[in-house]
Amino acid sequence: MFTIEVDNRSVQASDGETILAVCKREGIRIPTLCFIEGLAPTGACRMCIVEVEGFPGLIPACSYPVTAGMKIKTSTPRVLNARRTIVELLLSDHPDDCLYCLRNGQCELQTLPRDLNVKRLSFSEVKTKRPSDVSSPSIVRNPEKCILCGKCVRVCEEIQGVAAIDFIGRGCKAFVGTAFDGGLNVSTCINCGQCILACPTGALTERSYVDEVAAALADPDKYVVVQHAPAVSVTLAEEFGIKPGKDIDGQMVAALRRLGFKRVFDTSFTADLTIMEEGSELVHRIKTGGKLPMLTSCSPGWIKFVEQFYPDFLENVSTCKSPQQMMGALIKSFFAKREGLTPDRIVSVSIMPCTAKKFECKRPEMAVDYVPDVDYVLTTRELGQLFRRFGLDLAAMTPDTADTPFGERTTAGKIFGASGGVMEAAIRSAYFLLTGQEYPEEKIPVLRGIKGHKEVKLKIGDLEVGAAVVSGLGNARKLLDEVRAGRKDIHFIEVMTCPGGCVAGGGQPIGTDTEAIKARLQALYTIDRDERVRVSHRNESVARLYKEFLGEPLGEVSHHLLHTHYKKREVTVK
Repeated sequence: MFTIEVDNRSVQASDGETILAVCKREGIRIPTLCFIEGLAPTGACRMCIVEVEGFPGLIPACSYPVTAGMKIKTSTPRVLNARRTIVELLLSDHPDDCLYCLRNGQCELQTLPRDLNVKRLSFSEVKTKRPSDVSSPSIVRNPEKCILCGKCVRVCEEIQGVAAIDFIGRGCKAFVGTAFDGGLNVSTCINCGQCILACPTGALTERSYVDEVAAALADPDKYVVVQHAPAVSVTLAEEFGIKPGKDIDGQMVAALRRLGFKRVFDTSFTADLTIMEEGSELVHRIKTGGKLPMLTSCSPGWIKFVEQFYPDFLENVSTCKSPQQMMGALIKSFFAKREGLTPDRIVSVSIMPCTAKKFECKRPEMAVDYVPDVDYVLTTRELGQLFRRFGLDLAAMTPDTADTPFGERTTAGKIFGASGGVMEAAIRSAYFLLTGQEYPEEKIPVLRGIKGHKEVKLKIGDLEVGAAVVSGLGNARKLLDEVRAGRKDIHFIEVMTCPGGCVAGGGQPIGTDTEAIKARLQALYTIDRDERVRVSHRNESVARLYKEFLGEPLGEVSHHLLHTHYKKREVTVK
């Protein structure tokens, strides 16, 4: 440790720290537009410039390391004028549609003029015109709002390992686009939406289906039902200014009923069902010498990633549909028949923390007898918009519970929202399926947390089972490369597309930090600790569904409704 001076105040710093890191720790806010925590700084936007004694020019705080005796000024007139100039230049080429932009109130470029007291532009406004890309079922690109910070490019390449977008052109003609400047729908984009979370403006947003859902709710000839994912109830409160980690499941269910949904179902129910099918599939593969390691299939961004980049692993992927699609298939078969409804009259809506789910429900494989399992997917953000549109106050709602027959869940289904949750739930039930006894441990700590790669070796009866959990597809790429190279000690791999799992999905609230994600995780694990039924094979409604309709796991009916297949996709690379 050594001493430096920041704004005439002595502070402690250590070798290797940047000016930005030291200032942040000391409570000094330096604005940035291109900086991403955990990745090497680029210094591209120059918003974080500061003065350092002895240096003739201004220094980017994000990329410059501190040294002993350094004297730094973060808010001199020279620094503030330079930052204002940068903001004015950005605004001179930016659309003036803030009032009806989807990111209004959550746009970093919108807050900077206020913070820096920019009241007028000194430069002529000659706006760059580029058409929006609306080809994707999940993500909309508006290049006119792009400020070329590069955050989306870096997240896509360095964290997700996809590299679907990059800079095209040079100088003032540069823009961010896909290979050959085609639509996102024909690119290698996996629809994860991590670029949306990274984008500081409205250049990247989710494809909204709020209007379509509102219209369906207003149509008396439609029977509109909704399901909500495990991670949504522990996140939605943040959309209304409530502290991260608050579980508002009951209030959310009540508000969904108030909107006019005829039935409210919990996707955690079909998470339990997924465990029964997927666990049975794993046991079958182990006993019969099937293709191992088996890879989970709950995350649609991950599935498209495999189809594009690792098609030789498609036989390893579980044939199970995701919990969302299983619920959709049951709604339009078992539930429709029980209620005397034709599937075409039902509008099936799901609330997900994920933008890739919008892509998943449009896949042709996800339509039983040409009837889509799920009609519309709304993100957590969109659900917040829907509640605000109809003037619903969540805090004033009397908590309610989800509807039968798809409302009962175990905590094993609920922890699906966390990285490692699928694996932990699967181990609990696979242990029972293999040994006839309950898994002896309360939890598996090594599988919990936001770490991107976790592994555990377990003794299940006479078998030594290796399990791995990865989140973020850059980590998945590394593990699959190890398996390709001959690694054979892993039997089951859980992959979640988004770093940290569904709690950090691309459809979650904008501006999320690591502490908020940890709070959501903790909320899920608190539910798992406090509730009574913690294993999927003890879900009585799931057992009744098998008895009355499905028959048995991996049986003919369940295979027709709850399983699917995938195939190699052609890839256009940049």
